[in-house]
Amino acid sequence: MNILAALKERRYGIAFTVLGVIGWFAAFMLLTEYIHTLQDPAYDPSCNISLLVTCGVNMNSWQGSIFGFSNTILGVTGFVAPIILGFLLLGNHKLSRWFWLGMAFGHTGALVLVIWLFTQSVFVLGTLCPWCMVVWSVTIPLFFMVARKTLGAFLPDSRVTEFVSNWMWVFIVSLYIAIAFIAQLRLDWFAEFTR
Repeated sequence: MNILAALKERRYGIAFTVLGVIGWFAAFMLLTEYIHTLQDPAYDPSCNISLLVTCGVNMNSWQGSIFGFSNTILGVTGFVAPIILGFLLLGNHKLSRWFWLGMAFGHTGALVLVIWLFTQSVFVLGTLCPWCMVVWSVTIPLFFMVARKTLGAFLPDSRVTEFVSNWMWVFIVSLYIAIAFIAQLRLDWFAEFTR
């Protein structure tokens, strides 16, 4: 592996590790708040900032436990994968194509779940959960980075891989803007934060 490729892998390794830790911490904070609400039904979660910016409504809804247990458990366990991946890349480990395919499958599922939870939060529950938004904001770049690395493993010199690599951050920022725009139209969150 030449020096330039090693530096690029190191950047990916740092990004996966940092984003994974941020996502894990947000999921852990949600899980902690959820446990407090189970222990004391009168407990007011610290992430309940206002009627619009709150996590209690989301945690206590059926959408907050779509597999029969709290979604926060998915986050606490799931974000371990990008953290480990980051360390593997920092250690210059050569990862097989099946590994990248598994990561792509997992991160695609995570992105689909995040988009579904966003729509439920904004259109059904009418809230913005602060820790959930942190989870959403790191899942998006993780998905695109895994997509780029998976394409690179299967199609290393293709135009598709080059296109995704060159435009990845545009896709990420565009998705952020779309989410913020939809939330603004539906919930007028900007008015909430300017009070």
